[in-house]
Amino acid sequence: MSGNSYRSWETVTIDSPGGGVAVATKPGVFAHGRVDSAALLLATHVRVKQDDFAVVMGSGNGFVPAVLARTGRFSRIVCTDRNILSVEATMRSIATNDAVNVEVIAQHGALGVVGDSTADTVAIRIPHEKLAFLQLLFDAMRALKNGGTCYVAGATNEGIKSAARLLELAFGNAVLIAYEGGCRILSAQKISDAPFDHTVFDSPFVSFDSFRELDVTLRGEHLKLFSRPGVFSWDHLDEATEILAAQLEIQSGSSVLDIGCGSGPLGIIASMLSGGAPLVMVDSDVEAVRSAQKSAEAAGIGDFRALPSDIAGAVLDEKFDAVVTNPPFHVGKQTELSVPLQFIDDAWEVLKPAGRVLLVANRTLPYELPIRERFGQVSTVYDGRRFKVLSATKRQAIRAGFVRPVK
Repeated sequence: MSGNSYRSWETVTIDSPGGGVAVATKPGVFAHGRVDSAALLLATHVRVKQDDFAVVMGSGNGFVPAVLARTGRFSRIVCTDRNILSVEATMRSIATNDAVNVEVIAQHGALGVVGDSTADTVAIRIPHEKLAFLQLLFDAMRALKNGGTCYVAGATNEGIKSAARLLELAFGNAVLIAYEGGCRILSAQKISDAPFDHTVFDSPFVSFDSFRELDVTLRGEHLKLFSRPGVFSWDHLDEATEILAAQLEIQSGSSVLDIGCGSGPLGIIASMLSGGAPLVMVDSDVEAVRSAQKSAEAAGIGDFRALPSDIAGAVLDEKFDAVVTNPPFHVGKQTELSVPLQFIDDAWEVLKPAGRVLLVANRTLPYELPIRERFGQVSTVYDGRRFKVLSATKRQAIRAGFVRPVK
């Protein structure tokens, strides 16, 4: 094992109304290493009455529900987040603060976990994708009682101004409560079961079971991909994926792991090249996992699994002949290189002896050194204007006492 601490959780205290709140965090968790100003606005300004039922969508590190639960006024709080790292962080934060009557669910939105017209309060930490926010707003409209309040917070560079317009179109009212640190919080009261502007939810993707269908051709194979707003490259086939697909060399019968699978194109092509050998696709976004599941089924892939996972954490006890990956290097708007570096570590952990990893990345990202340190060698199989494809074979064990240098 390498000497990095990616999988180690830590507890930090964030100042809030009524005193500090301990929250769980680690690399890969949203707002790791900083205070999320939008979450702080929600924690400060959400108003509740005795025995209210509240829903928090986009729970992040659990700061907002931990603060709300501390008031002791809620009969029930339901937290949802599509990222399983955020779900675990929220669960840990709730447990650390001894909060009661709080449920934490890995899901985008509240469909099926909150009954229609039952919630008194909905608090939304907006996602970056406009349609992903619209889905949450659609669920908020259904979940709230008449007279209930929807709170929305986010940063200007995340689309809070656009979110404010959608909030007003949905509810017919929207009040700016506060503006601080480049973030805004707004509230709206539900006064009708029908949206104020009946066109606001006209998008076909607001429904939980609606997927975008994308017809693509990779390696001469015609695929129908399914995806949801907020999934990486959800409305088009990204260039890096096309490049890596063109460079894949998968021997017949080779088991494949696709780490950070998105809607599944790389794993599906790798499975086809392997002749239908076992395929596992993992992603930390549960919406990506749902998308990859549908994409693989549509492609006729028989032996596959699509799993929510913190990088390869869900399958660290398994071994594969090949790993393919297009690792992210952002968490939210923040660059977080410890995440793709862990992709490299996890690839080494799960590969069989002589197993091979193929990784695509922006050509400026410094992955060659950590791959060489982990695998003992690295080769560049493609070097283009914007992207590169790196490959390494598991031939030797990592040297004892290795600790990755801090960049």
